[in-house]
Amino acid sequence: MRVVAIEEHFAPKDLLAQREPVLGDLGRLSEPLDDVGDGRLADMDRHGISLQVLSSTPPNPETADEARRWNDRLAGIVALHPDRFGGFASLATPDPSSLARELERAVTTLGFYGAIVHGHTHGQFLDHPDYWPLFEAAEALRVPLYLHPTPPTPAVFDAYYGGLDPAVARVLSTSGWGWHAETGLHALRLIVSGIFDRFPGLTVVIGHMGEDVPFSLARADSTVGRAAVHLRRSITEYFTENFYITTSAYFTLPPFLCALMVVGVDRILFSVDYPFSENGPGRAFLDAMPVSEVDREKIAHGNVERLLRLPPASNV
Repeated sequence: MRVVAIEEHFAPKDLLAQREPVLGDLGRLSEPLDDVGDGRLADMDRHGISLQVLSSTPPNPETADEARRWNDRLAGIVALHPDRFGGFASLATPDPSSLARELERAVTTLGFYGAIVHGHTHGQFLDHPDYWPLFEAAEALRVPLYLHPTPPTPAVFDAYYGGLDPAVARVLSTSGWGWHAETGLHALRLIVSGIFDRFPGLTVVIGHMGEDVPFSLARADSTVGRAAVHLRRSITEYFTENFYITTSAYFTLPPFLCALMVVGVDRILFSVDYPFSENGPGRAFLDAMPVSEVDREKIAHGNVERLLRLPPASNV
């Protein structure tokens, strides 16, 4: 079975050293993030991962030049192993005027499948009108934007996680809770802001089994939906028609069953979140999902082939 994973990260040490280390000391992960050669490929082979779509780690690049450096480096990596790697572009969200231009270059010149955006930009979310040209470009190019978490602003961190043991607060504010709650909020902000009425062909991907949204979608629809009278569709319709979700780092059955019941199998994509999560457990969970083999194939590769317009397996 072909298995395509699309929230898989890379971070060359020299490029990583040029940006603010918002994730802190990456420790043992610095090596697998830097390794886009034999070690990574061997681990993919060991666990039956056919293709990784690579993207950067948080934060977003600060400048258009930094984004170009990351994207040019990724293009070189993909060119060495085009049958095993694809790319999502990095975008300098602090410079909104650069976004549409760099996305177009990344897709039409570098051959990327879309772009990743790491959460808010110094507290500003993507529903701000400054980002509308990016949405227009993504819609025109027919490529998705992957909305990925980033650490909270200092004010949010202090308000929600202050007073805790620093090590606990750091994890609770990111992978333990905060990342997912904030990215789910970000997704709902995009919906209620009317972005998908303005750009109905726009597609957004979110990871971690839907960033808590599937669990609370009916509640949001019945409450926020009554207030958002300007919207043309229900909140549930936007989420199930303009979003895809991935399995990244969520390898237990209850959130998967919730997502399956809420968004349906055609909107679920396989991901690992490598190397922050390991390929072995991710692949084992895919194989153990209580679904038909037809649906397993959809999650493993069929849905993402349709979304990203991937070439056939023999040529990927």
